[in-house]
Amino acid sequence: MSDKASKFGKPRNKGPMGGGPGGPGGPGMMMPGEKAKDFKGTFRKLIAYLGKYKTAVFFVILFAIGSTIFNILGPKILGEATTKVFEGVMAMISGTGDGIDFGYVSRIMLILVALYLISALFAYIQGYIMSNVAMKVTYNLRRDISEKIHKLPLKYFDKRNYGEVLSHITNDVDAISQSLNQSLTQIITSVTSIVGIMIMMFTISWQMTLVALFVLPLSFIFIMFVVKKSQKHFVAQQESLGHVNGHIEEMYGSHTVMKAFNGEEESLKKFDEHNEKLYNSAWKSQFLSGMMMPIMMFIGNLGYVAVCILGGYLAVNGRISVGDIQAFIQYMRQFTQPIAQVANISNVLQQTVAAAERVFEFLAEEEEPADTATPADTSKVKGAVRFDNVHFGYNPEKPVINNFTALVQPGQKVAIVGPTGAGKSTIIKLLMRFYDIQSGAILIDDTDIRDFARNDLRSLFGMVLQDTWLYNNTIKENIRYGKLDATDEELYTAAKAAQVDHFIRTLPDGYDMVLNEEASNVSQGQKQLLTIARAILSNPQILILDEATSSVDTRTEILIQKAMANLMKGRTSFVIAHRLSTIRDADLIFVMKDGDIIEQGTHDELLARGGFYENLYNSQFSEGEEEAS
Repeated sequence: MSDKASKFGKPRNKGPMGGGPGGPGGPGMMMPGEKAKDFKGTFRKLIAYLGKYKTAVFFVILFAIGSTIFNILGPKILGEATTKVFEGVMAMISGTGDGIDFGYVSRIMLILVALYLISALFAYIQGYIMSNVAMKVTYNLRRDISEKIHKLPLKYFDKRNYGEVLSHITNDVDAISQSLNQSLTQIITSVTSIVGIMIMMFTISWQMTLVALFVLPLSFIFIMFVVKKSQKHFVAQQESLGHVNGHIEEMYGSHTVMKAFNGEEESLKKFDEHNEKLYNSAWKSQFLSGMMMPIMMFIGNLGYVAVCILGGYLAVNGRISVGDIQAFIQYMRQFTQPIAQVANISNVLQQTVAAAERVFEFLAEEEEPADTATPADTSKVKGAVRFDNVHFGYNPEKPVINNFTALVQPGQKVAIVGPTGAGKSTIIKLLMRFYDIQSGAILIDDTDIRDFARNDLRSLFGMVLQDTWLYNNTIKENIRYGKLDATDEELYTAAKAAQVDHFIRTLPDGYDMVLNEEASNVSQGQKQLLTIARAILSNPQILILDEATSSVDTRTEILIQKAMANLMKGRTSFVIAHRLSTIRDADLIFVMKDGDIIEQGTHDELLARGGFYENLYNSQFSEGEEEAS
């Protein structure tokens, strides 16, 4: 199974289910969540990040406690109404009274309605404030991560895949947001409920409270037993689900190849194996977790029986009223729910802090060195480039570029050639300051590139790479990406210079045609022409061209070469050449090997020298003859 399985292979933990609201069972338990390496330290950072919202959080806590208290008072007051009704009924039966005092009962009902309305209002207010805080924190975290991405050096991304970075913006921030929005207030209300309900239960009858509390450890024993048995099956279920999803994604992603090689039977066989394992682990885990509610309900009902018997005995002896028994049973039903919530929240909190830890670690990563406080002016740059004893290695102990020295005059077309791994692309990355050199200097018009602001430096360059990049928008906006404030007329002029205007106008929506995510609704050559139009529109002083005609037909190659010729007029151009036949007209050719220039000159000069370049050229020429034959 490929690494793609990891995309689906870790579904959110959904361990054995706990008791539902109002149920008589004990607390629910979730599967253990991912734990943070430094829980306390990360938790403090998260609290500090929330510091600017401390006033809002204070009111959230205040209203959450108020809402819970008003809700807890309900059963006790309702019990008084029940007692009054019971006394009235008994008086009517015995003939010693006037019956039920409906006026008193009505007043109790009005008080109850008022209490529940206030409780609901407080819950609404705290929910509104907390949602606002959670969304602001989410917004700020995503903004901080996005800004951080632009400040990180490229070497950071060399060691990590993009999915890992994207996970910080999506999964980790979502986990923090949901926890803030739900878990924080739930912790407050649950703890307040537990404390408040216990106080109310003790005020009614300490004997009945002790009997009710005896049920809890009994429930916990059974819960832990079921969790222990079911946990291994949930882990196996997650692993099997990852295999199933990964296999399906692989087969759909390469559906044509699978069919071309008659792999359907083997694919179905492998799927059945994964699906069988998923079935076996899933039914066992679901069955065991499904047992929890019946067991807890049974234990809870035993507790109800014990409380009712004891309550009846105390009522007969005049030590408790009927209404208090009814109120106590309500409190007993409510008591298990907040305990279950606290048990579940503790697990969610672990996962949240783990997510926050990853986010804060990312935000603490080393950034690119800051731009100089007094950046050099780029408005009068002519395009002269000089490399002066440049040394560089992605790992400083393993140099890739050694003592690289070269001079390029403004407007020259310079080709960089050499075998794979010679350092051709590295030179371009250093020139645009994607990486900083270890020693030496790179100068543009006698100004060290480190004396320019990075954005100003990169605005001097236009790039046309072999791997075209177009995004999900109209063709017009893809070209305009080179100069965001360009007029339509400027854009059309650039498209004509790139030999792509006619093709665009033949499309159904012309310049307003939307390219899909993969830009698969245009050909590879057409994509390349669009990127050239973008570069022409940006009107750069220096060009970087990664030859991209190897995968296109001859007619499109001619169009691309014409477009590139229009693009290079009057500009310093660096061409990373793969096919040497395309750079015969270059003003200067750098022949690179093992990170250094071993030869330089024009095409004819290098051939006449009979060195490494001649061997490269002749080997390609003879390969071309063999292919033609």
